[in-house]
Amino acid sequence: MSDLFATAGAAPSGHRPLADRLRPKTLSEVTGQPHLTGPDGAITRMVASGSLGSMIFWGPPGTGKTTVARLLAGETDLAFDQISAIFSGVADLKKVFETARARRMGRRQTLLFVDEIHRFNRAQQDSFLPVMEDGTIVLVGATTENPSFELNAALLSRARVLTFKPHDEESLESLLKRAEEETGKPLPLDEGARTSLLRMADGDGRAVLTLAEEVWRAAREGELFDTEALVQVVQRRAPVYDKGQDGHYNLISALHKAVRGSDPDAALYYLCRMFDAGEDPLFLGRRLVRMASEDIGLADPQALVIANAAKDAYDFLGSPEGELALAEACVYLATAPKSNAVYKAYKAAMRAAKEGGSLLPPRHILNAPTKLMKAEGYSEGYRYDHDEPDAFSGQDYFPEAMGRKTFYDPPERGFERDLRKRLDFWARLRKERADKG
Repeated sequence: MSDLFATAGAAPSGHRPLADRLRPKTLSEVTGQPHLTGPDGAITRMVASGSLGSMIFWGPPGTGKTTVARLLAGETDLAFDQISAIFSGVADLKKVFETARARRMGRRQTLLFVDEIHRFNRAQQDSFLPVMEDGTIVLVGATTENPSFELNAALLSRARVLTFKPHDEESLESLLKRAEEETGKPLPLDEGARTSLLRMADGDGRAVLTLAEEVWRAAREGELFDTEALVQVVQRRAPVYDKGQDGHYNLISALHKAVRGSDPDAALYYLCRMFDAGEDPLFLGRRLVRMASEDIGLADPQALVIANAAKDAYDFLGSPEGELALAEACVYLATAPKSNAVYKAYKAAMRAAKEGGSLLPPRHILNAPTKLMKAEGYSEGYRYDHDEPDAFSGQDYFPEAMGRKTFYDPPERGFERDLRKRLDFWARLRKERADKG
């Protein structure tokens, strides 16, 4: 196996990782990003124009951001410098900028590639602005985080954001075929295991080649791995996203919107995606409780009860038994009638509370525990609702300076149809008694 990864005519290169050996030599060889490096791609057009502007490459790991930046410098004859925001500070930036200025005096521009640029703080990000504006550098920053949240507005206004997409199955498969051509041997995987390997890579081109190397190293002569054997060999079962990054937020957003959109199949799919990726099930339980309150509300009062019960059931049973309770709640919420009337009423009432926080309630609904308070008119005129016809007095309970407001407006759906009838009935009684009084 020692010569398995050797390139013809270069014996020691067998120690180079496969991902490095298969690195594209030109932009046209880059796979998985046709919208950027294809014949009509944004970067292809930029290179053809002969003029580069600063850019932010946004995308998940293993999608070619570093490779494209290096090739971009080569195809435009720019000097290439690379730093990482994880290991660099202000002093390192000053040295890079000084070197770039010296090159510019010699009439050569520098493409500065900054990996993990979102790791720089605001002041460090601002330090790029002068050298970007005077043409000392063409900045290419790479980030796995959403630039809108992580980068200064001033920096973003001077750079074009280009999105790198995860490799799809077809793109990953093409990388595997190139790897097989490079090594001269097929991957010892059956069809199911090969599909599983692609899935394990989770859109990461570097990962799929690294996994392929692990398989080749582990396989004995004539051995063919099925999916179960593959999992044992590579000790990796599912794509696990970083819970602090976009993958986490994208999937929980998809789950929430599928529930809101009354699609139980899609909701269950995203729930299982998150289980499979190692998400904390109690986090998912809490989010289901939130969905019950925000998107179903009183259209089905049982939704909140069931979501909370599912969260408690998982807390009691643990994994994997408790996951079924969360799945049950997920399907129930997705199939429940939807209403955000309480959610909207709460937000409207909160705004009103902030605006009228100093207004006193009307005196007729204030208790009068002392003679002085009674003399001041506290509780005077209060009518006990249970003593009134229909157990409804129709009094106004808002502060007098505020006037009556309507926050809660239930739709004609689910249980809120009944609440709508009650509110309409009380509104009619209130008007009738106000007209009489």
